[in-house]
Amino acid sequence: MKKVTTLFTAALLISSLSFGQDFKMPALSPTTSITQEFSTSKIELSYSRPSMRGRAVFGKLIPYDKEWRTGANANTKITFGEEVVFGGKTIPAGSYSLYTIPGKSSWDIILNSGTENWGMTGYDKSKNVADIQVKKQKTSNVETFTISLDNMTKNSCDLVLSWEKTKIVIPIVANNDKLIQAYLDKELKSSKPPYLAASRYYFEKGIKLEEALKYADIALKQDPKAFYINSHKAEILYKLGRKDEAIKAAQIAADATKGTPYEAEYLNNLKTLQKRK
Repeated sequence: MKKVTTLFTAALLISSLSFGQDFKMPALSPTTSITQEFSTSKIELSYSRPSMRGRAVFGKLIPYDKEWRTGANANTKITFGEEVVFGGKTIPAGSYSLYTIPGKSSWDIILNSGTENWGMTGYDKSKNVADIQVKKQKTSNVETFTISLDNMTKNSCDLVLSWEKTKIVIPIVANNDKLIQAYLDKELKSSKPPYLAASRYYFEKGIKLEEALKYADIALKQDPKAFYINSHKAEILYKLGRKDEAIKAAQIAADATKGTPYEAEYLNNLKTLQKRK
């Protein structure tokens, strides 16, 4: 019996050691990281997410008019891969701590160059690189503090803070036209020119449309089965005022997608183009 007990105890010990290596108790404010492609680079976020857990938050748990770590545990960190305009303030590429001062009607949003702090410990106001004021918005009840990057475009997005019934929205803009144009000017002279990318960029900006058309044709010669290039070419031709040619290109794209999952989409593109004045 003693031998059986000893073996059982040993088995429990081995099991607990093995279990302990893989097991982690639930965190009250779990840490999360976000990496979001943005403009010509990316935005990264790292923060901890406290929950309400039946508590009143703003004005109680988080006092009004006092600096807040904007999350829990270590400082919340945001990294921009390129220069951006953050709430109207130009910010160089790099990593920053995100602090806030919640108010009853508006919040102060602070970016600070000290990124190794633990919450407010080590916070040095002299290292603030941005301090902007944003009006508070109402939202439906949010149990867990959330930071998100919403309303993405090719050069803008919104940084959104949400908790309890409060939402804060900070616009972020990348003035990337010069950067993109410099890239295209260089790469179009390289051994593998990005013809389609250049064509799409010029079309979207409404510039160099003849060049956009030329590059679309070159891309199409390189990949004759790329029906989506014909559809793109149709849009360029229409913008150039060449509607009949545009419809022809859109028809080619629609015909090429018959029997594929894209058939309805490209047929609709054709019909929409035909109805335009």
